[in-house]
Amino acid sequence: MPKPTPAQTAKDQPDLLQGTLDLLILRTLQAGAMHGWAISRRIQQVSDDVLTVQQGSLYPSLHRLARKGWIDSEWSVSENNRRAKFYHLTEQGRRQLVEETETWERLSAAVSRVLQEA
Repeated sequence: MPKPTPAQTAKDQPDLLQGTLDLLILRTLQAGAMHGWAISRRIQQVSDDVLTVQQGSLYPSLHRLARKGWIDSEWSVSENNRRAKFYHLTEQGRRQLVEETETWERLSAAVSRVLQEA
């Protein structure tokens, strides 16, 4: 199946709801500490370029997750030899990821049932 062009991809991409983006970030950080651009890129890669996280959505979400105590950050050097803030899950964030995943699975199953009903 051919990949969509960038114009098609941008036009057809759904907006991520705040809670959904938080869940995606938590899940992405489960693999280990990452800087913001790497988080965004990883979500895009894993979703086969369906989901694109813009900086204007990513960083407010990272700050919100940090305020809740679900992630923490520290400055380090990126693979490009540049200083970058690396984010990682806290223990509270790991527990929240389990909760958020269970909630998402219940919600998506319910939506699927409604769509199949028609």
